[in-house]
Amino acid sequence: MAEHPRTNRSGSGAPKLSRDLVVETALAQIDRSGTQGLSMRSLAQELGVEAMSLYRYVHGKEDLLEGVVASLMGELTSQLEEAQGEHWQVFLQTVAHEVRRIADSHPKAFPLVATRHPAAPWLRPPLRSIEVVNTFLTALTRNGFTDAQAVNAYRAFSSFLLGQLLLQSVVRGAEAGPAEEPLDEGGASVPEGDGSMSLDAAPEVRRLRALLSEDRSDEEFEVSLESLLDRLDRELSQ
Repeated sequence: MAEHPRTNRSGSGAPKLSRDLVVETALAQIDRSGTQGLSMRSLAQELGVEAMSLYRYVHGKEDLLEGVVASLMGELTSQLEEAQGEHWQVFLQTVAHEVRRIADSHPKAFPLVATRHPAAPWLRPPLRSIEVVNTFLTALTRNGFTDAQAVNAYRAFSSFLLGQLLLQSVVRGAEAGPAEEPLDEGGASVPEGDGSMSLDAAPEVRRLRALLSEDRSDEEFEVSLESLLDRLDRELSQ
């Protein structure tokens, strides 16, 4: 992503501030220096404004990071909607490669997608926004998956992507640990997640919410472990 030229504080030649510009510039800083290197002060300095002026567009660093995650999820949503009518295997290939593209393009920002609180407690990173999950479930149920099969696929796919791509990001220099300093919220409350839409606009998520809310972590762990052992056994027997 191209860096914005530093502007002077008189406003001469300065780009017009907006939430999108602030979030875009924050993502560029994270790409360069990681989340630990991002602050409201450094962001204001790059934009050539006073730090307090940023609070017209973001409520603090927490809200800023939520904006970065929402921006990355917005890219994913548009790509998955285009692939929704494809065969389910093609659709899942698109999901995997588009999420990996985000991790490849923004390795230092991807841990935000992977570790921050999602739009609802029963959703899972990195397929974490209501928009993305609704598209995912719709694509599978239209391809013959039962409700339970579609939800199981969502869980398994989320776990696969999270394990593979979070490790990849850390290997490439990302910091997956908590921030060392308290976040400056400027008096704002912490937002509830990166998804702003209601469930009325996500009918499949609303319809399958009960299944999505079930805690099946023990079963999923054992199934994944068994699958890994079976694959290793097949390799050993070849």
